[in-house]
Amino acid sequence: MPTGILSIRTKDYMSQTITSTNFKFPGQKKVYKGKVREVYTLENDILVMIATDRLSAFDVVMPKGIPYKGQILNQIATKMMAATADIVPNWLLATPDPNVAVGYACEPFKVEMVIRGYLSGHAAREYKSGKRSLCGVAMPEGMKENDKFPEPIITPATKAEKGDHDEDISKENILKRGIVSESDYLLLEKYTRALFQRGSEIAAKRGLILVDTKYEFGKRKNGTVVLIDEIHTPDSSRYFYKEGYQQRQDDNLPQKQLSKEFVRQWLIKNGFQGLEGQTVPEMSDAYIKTVSDRYIELYENITGEKFLKADIKNIQNRIEKNVLLYLNRS
Repeated sequence: MPTGILSIRTKDYMSQTITSTNFKFPGQKKVYKGKVREVYTLENDILVMIATDRLSAFDVVMPKGIPYKGQILNQIATKMMAATADIVPNWLLATPDPNVAVGYACEPFKVEMVIRGYLSGHAAREYKSGKRSLCGVAMPEGMKENDKFPEPIITPATKAEKGDHDEDISKENILKRGIVSESDYLLLEKYTRALFQRGSEIAAKRGLILVDTKYEFGKRKNGTVVLIDEIHTPDSSRYFYKEGYQQRQDDNLPQKQLSKEFVRQWLIKNGFQGLEGQTVPEMSDAYIKTVSDRYIELYENITGEKFLKADIKNIQNRIEKNVLLYLNRS
């Protein structure tokens, strides 16, 4: 077990988050900083991926970090990678620290494979605006928010460059623009549907419904297509509680969700949707603690395990120590 698993008093941890890194690992070649993760490329095509505590919503990174969020996302993702490795190979080699995953370098496909089993979130907002097609895929008439689609639909998005918004795109445009070859895209579709089926089965065992999610894939130098990044986390997925779902639909009530949609709704309520000219509302320490607590709840419901808080008194040193121990042993 990585060093430093213990609980820390609430009053101490509000300021103990990791929102940026500047490590110098042996054999380090370059660093990529995404919205939430920071990826260090080392020699021998090895990546060290740090899950920070940054919170992104509407493709905008919030000013303050969320305690334990990086640990939660990293640990859910790596557990789900292990639970789906028989379906699709993945990039993962090891998890030497609660916030760190180490794996093979890949060339990422420049699309996110979004799959939706229910009319929720972005799809529901598009539907309410009158649209009956999303990414070239027809949505049936007569649906209401959170209804189940007859079959899950795949609605890809182009991966945004830093600071830009991801954009919906159809399969036809992906192929027309040569973003992904047809043979690779058909494989991505196959993997996406199989992963969603497995994710739905795992969720059902926890009393949850996997509503929608996204998968990202890359290609190793040997040509193997592999699953990368996060999978089935509350940042990349939306879950409903299974118990009472149909009754809430029949009564036109909101669904009980496990996702970061609660953050999006708070932002919308406070006048922010990531649009030009809008200012991110101030998040108080009290609100940030509720977000942290909600992420812990998400972890425990999604995994069925008690969340063990890592020592975050000096999180940068802890991460560096654990990564170096792993690299020196490898």
